[in-house]
Formats: sequence, structure tokens, C-alpha cells
Amino acid sequence: MTQLSLFAAAVTTPAAPAHLNPLQLFLDADIVVKVVMIGLILASVWVWTIIASFTMRYGKISRACDSYERDFWKAADIDAFQAERGKGDVPTARVAAAAIGEWRRSTGGKSLDREGTRQRLAQAMDGAIAQEADNLSERLNFLATVGSVAPFVGLFGTVWGIMNSFFQIGQQQNSSLAVVAPGISEALFATAIGLFAAIPAVIAYNRLSHRVNQLEARLQRFADRFHASLSRELEAQ
Repeated sequence: MTQLSLFAAAVTTPAAPAHLNPLQLFLDADIVVKVVMIGLILASVWVWTIIASFTMRYGKISRACDSYERDFWKAADIDAFQAERGKGDVPTARVAAAAIGEWRRSTGGKSLDREGTRQRLAQAMDGAIAQEADNLSERLNFLATVGSVAPFVGLFGTVWGIMNSFFQIGQQQNSSLAVVAPGISEALFATAIGLFAAIPAVIAYNRLSHRVNQLEARLQRFADRFHASLSRELEAQ
């Protein structure tokens, strides 16, 4: 009878999982921990969406700027070239447009203030460059926010899950590892998801911010060269 009882117990007792099941950890978690996990997963999805969209847009902008700048310095008529190629998402074209617009306003009067015109041209192009950098980095702040906040949000879920595990110990009057371990595993899973969201966000923020700085430096070099060209035109007048 003893052997039959042991055999029956072995049949009726569910086998322990052979490996960690993230989906099961999520389904068995407390409602608060589930909300934390869902929020972190959505943040992670949005992080990767920003990374993908920024990468594609930056590549498109970089190629457009290459083509525009290559032909800009060869153009005999800047106004005609700007009217033909100055449309679309081309930051270099918008910087040139800001300079050309300021040039027309400053040189269209009866008297010509050369030094004042140089300063206004520089300010107009600097403002356009800053605007282009702001436009490109518009959504990167979300990456910085997720990178700094997600670990603490995951930690909140972990703390809540551990609190719930200790509450179960008090309710069941049983401090065995079998009672505590499932709740702690679910709680620690929240921290893991927080790190999963935060680590790519931090890496991407640093890398993409560097690309924004590269574009800003590139536009500044174009602006300096164009400013020098316009300054020579001023001296000739």
C-alpha cells in the first residue's frame, strides 16, 4: 500500500517546470506587478520604435545633405538652385534658405551695413542649425527618460511582489521556500523587464545624440563656408 500511495502521489502531483517561463511568471504575478510589467513592455516597444524611425530618418537626411551640398557648390545661380533643390527634408537647404533670406533683406535697402549684415547672416544660420538639431532630437528625450526611470519602476514592482510574498507567509503560517519562491520570482521578473527596457534606451540615447551632434557640426561647417562666400560678395559691393 505504501508503494501504491507513493505512486499515486507522484501521478497527481504536477511536475516542476524544467525551465523559467516568462509568460507564466507574468500570468501568476500580482495585479500591481502586472501593471508595472505591461507599462515597461510598452515603453520598451516605443523605445525600439524611436530607434528604428530615427535611424531611417537620419540615413535619409544624411544622403539628402550629401547630394545637396555636392551640387550646391557647383551651382552658378544659387537662387535657381535653391528653388529647384531646396524643397523636402534637407536641413542643409533650410540653413541656406535662412542665409539667402537674410541676405535679401539686408542688401535690399539703400544703405548697406556690411558688418551688421555679416552678423545677421551668422545669427540666421545659427538659428536654423539649432532648429534642425531640435527637430531631429525631438523624441530622444523619451529614451533618456526610460533609461533613467525604467529600472526604478521595475524595482517598485519587485518590492511590491516581495511584500506580497511576505504577506502570503503570514497568511499561510508557512515560511518554506515553496511558498515564498514563486512570488519572489515574479517580483524579480519586473526588475528584469525594467532593465530590458532601460539598457537599450541608454545605449541608443548616447549613440543617437552623437549623431545629432554630428549633423549639427556638419551644418555648422556648411554655414561657415557659405558665410565666408557671402562675406566676399559683400566686400565686392
